[in-house]
Amino acid sequence: MDEFLPWLGNAPFTWMLSFLLLGLPAALATGRGLASTWAPWWQILPYAGLLAAGHRFFDYALGQGDLWAVPGFALAWLLLAACAGAIFRATRAAMMVAQYPWLYERSGPFGWRDKVS
Repeated sequence: MDEFLPWLGNAPFTWMLSFLLLGLPAALATGRGLASTWAPWWQILPYAGLLAAGHRFFDYALGQGDLWAVPGFALAWLLLAACAGAIFRATRAAMMVAQYPWLYERSGPFGWRDKVS
């Protein structure tokens, strides 16, 4: 099986499984929720920190990992913030185009641009 990595806090497979099944859906919902309420982007950071703490706890409780593995927490925080930020930006782009169709048009999955008349 996978070897225990002390810096990660658990075996890589167990860490990734808990991340994909528990952390990632929560991060995507958080990013979409913040964007749909027109909240500023920086609010992703504290919410991603809370989600990373929850991931660390579930990895400890369900996967018998190390609860206080700071690098594992930091990696989860970084990845969760990146995923939440990506869905935040995609949702915000869709909202800008839907809310102001006379001003903006879609420019890729994460952006919008001024509509050329």
